[in-house]
Amino acid sequence: MSSSKGNIGIIYGLSAYLLWGFLPIYWKFLEGVDAGAVLAHRIIWSFVFMLLFILITKQWTLFMEQCKAIFSNKKVLLSITVASLVISLNWLIFIWAVQNDYVVQSSLGYYINPLISVLFAMVFLGERLANLQIFSFVLAGIGVVYLTIDYGVFPWVSLLLAISFAVYGVLKKIANVNAVHGLAIETLIVTPIALGYLLFTYGGNLGFSGVSPAEVTLLTFSGVATAIPLLLFGLAVVTMPLSVIGFLQYIAPTLMLLIGVFLYGEAFTSAHAITFAFIWISLVLYMYSSLQAQRKQQVNS
Repeated sequence: MSSSKGNIGIIYGLSAYLLWGFLPIYWKFLEGVDAGAVLAHRIIWSFVFMLLFILITKQWTLFMEQCKAIFSNKKVLLSITVASLVISLNWLIFIWAVQNDYVVQSSLGYYINPLISVLFAMVFLGERLANLQIFSFVLAGIGVVYLTIDYGVFPWVSLLLAISFAVYGVLKKIANVNAVHGLAIETLIVTPIALGYLLFTYGGNLGFSGVSPAEVTLLTFSGVATAIPLLLFGLAVVTMPLSVIGFLQYIAPTLMLLIGVFLYGEAFTSAHAITFAFIWISLVLYMYSSLQAQRKQQVNS
């Protein structure tokens, strides 16, 4: 990989994680709108945006071929259908969490997520872990248990966000579908459900009645806010080393943590500090172990 491609990849990746990190502010502006309605609009407008993107980039023929292949393969269709439901659940939890002042818990969830993802890869995909990586999981678990006991609140938002996104990752790995086409098909699958929810709950106005012009604009552009960082991430993956992506992925939860504490005034107690310390140490150990494994592979290859 040339250095110019690597530099472009870093720009793509950095942009994606910065956008994800600031995304809580977007959903916070919509706290006056029911989380279910926000999710439904996010799904529908994401589907619309992805169709437009596919048409503009002249991928329509490839997209239709991908659709035919998926809908004729029961295993892939099941994987991507469940993936679409799981990521919708993840989006709903995140939107609700931001609207109800759980941005700090959300950031904890996205710190834990890489560890849960690797754990799932070991359990469901047969990948092996080094002893140091296993130890990092133990430290992360201790941190979560400590917060539950000392703070008296089980961090269910954090764990649901981490687990749902990890499950989504495993299902995407099984389906093995092009990132752009995959997102379009996932939103295609759940768009009828989202539209049905809006029609059943709000009737023909689709939840726009009684909503300010600013909120209407934000709902309409929620698809853009969802799809652009995903597309940037997809470009980053193919143009930069995975080890660099491994470091960049912690930008988003760090920004979420800072936004939750300093912008929205959420509590950050000593229990939170100790828990985050356990998580950060476990992540450093995990990343160190992963880099060591990569170096060994490069030497042996």
